[in-house]
Amino acid sequence: MTATDDTRRFAALSARLTGFDEAALEGTGLVEAYRTVASEQLGTRRFQRLLREEGLLDERTTGDLPEAARAVTYLWYTGSWPGPPPFVVSPRAHAEGLVWKAAGLVAPATEPQVHGSWSEPPFEGSGR
Repeated sequence: MTATDDTRRFAALSARLTGFDEAALEGTGLVEAYRTVASEQLGTRRFQRLLREEGLLDERTTGDLPEAARAVTYLWYTGSWPGPPPFVVSPRAHAEGLVWKAAGLVAPATEPQVHGSWSEPPFEGSGR
């Protein structure tokens, strides 16, 4: 399987896990970077199993795949790999974290703000 096939499958898996569509995930510019991180951290065999069994993941799934799925979801929402050891993928990953988009916010310290901008209601577009 090529990296391109894996990237497409990873984007589909990520959309299912996060609730954001593939276009929104691709808009972050991090699909390939996150695919690489997940593959390295989970190991090739476990990562391929996760991609292959994506459609079968549900509350009845046992073994190590639910933990792997949670780690990928955590990665998308926070821009960090949960570890061990935990680490932030990059400053851009933090800024593009889905947690901010889901809340209708901009990640702190990532965009210039004017004095008093904290008093304005959050942006209404959530990217979902």
